[in-house]
Amino acid sequence: RLSRGMTYKAAVANLPLGGGKAVIWADPAKDKTPALLDAYAEMLAQLDGQYFTAEDVGLSLADADYLRERTRNVTGTTKGGSGNPSPVTAHGVYLGLKAAFAFRNGHENLSGVRIAVQGLGSVGWALCERLQADGAKLIVSDIDENRVAKAVATFGAEVVGADEILLADADIFAPCALGAVLSAETIPSLKAKIVAGAANNQLAKHDDARLLMERGVLYAPDYVLNAGGLINVACELDPEGYDQQRVLKALQEIPTTLNMIFQRAEQLGRPTNDIARDIADERLLQGVVPAA
Repeated sequence: RLSRGMTYKAAVANLPLGGGKAVIWADPAKDKTPALLDAYAEMLAQLDGQYFTAEDVGLSLADADYLRERTRNVTGTTKGGSGNPSPVTAHGVYLGLKAAFAFRNGHENLSGVRIAVQGLGSVGWALCERLQADGAKLIVSDIDENRVAKAVATFGAEVVGADEILLADADIFAPCALGAVLSAETIPSLKAKIVAGAANNQLAKHDDARLLMERGVLYAPDYVLNAGGLINVACELDPEGYDQQRVLKALQEIPTTLNMIFQRAEQLGRPTNDIARDIADERLLQGVVPAA
């Protein structure tokens, strides 16, 4: 499912890439050993450019740098790469979140808007920085108590428990942790009328988007919204070399694509993720044309 999501993400973002995802079966409570990372690097090298990895959940920027010393099939590194892709991902999510808010409310002014952010990892934190700068009121949740305390000190955020974030009195819910947080069991408790976050596979099932639609919740499909990191990777792999301005220009397509999805979904009375999947399937059948 993660691989399919990456495939759709690349297609919707008009990137000349396929989709794949690596999962390392290990204990997240224990530090990664050099032997584990060496084994992953060996696997990447064997794929010989068919798959590239980058910083992600459970894989730090330091880990990516370590891997890069052993195989070229790593992007977003501090040496020989474009650096941490999380701020780029967060900026794309921020632009898309504002587009969703504007579609529902007719303006982009987030001052005083209550936004519940689930997950304060690299992307969630960078998103909070942008939202607070716009005057939004943040409600946060994370399993790391130190990050939560830092969010209170830095953003003046309101804190709720992991099981209470969907119940928070918020205008927007931004899931930025692991997936499957929106399901037939949890959606009835959701108070926010917009869902726009960075997490992959936010819906437990594809058809859960219809439940959101029936409750009047505007859902920004995750793989459309969080494509910034992949856009950054694609630019790094471009034979012409990495160009940050080209990345920032490409990120502007995220709100454009979302508006097209929202409008078509409203016209047809269909869930937004159905429309996003249709667009991805169309582009996969036709062959994606690299963006200029």
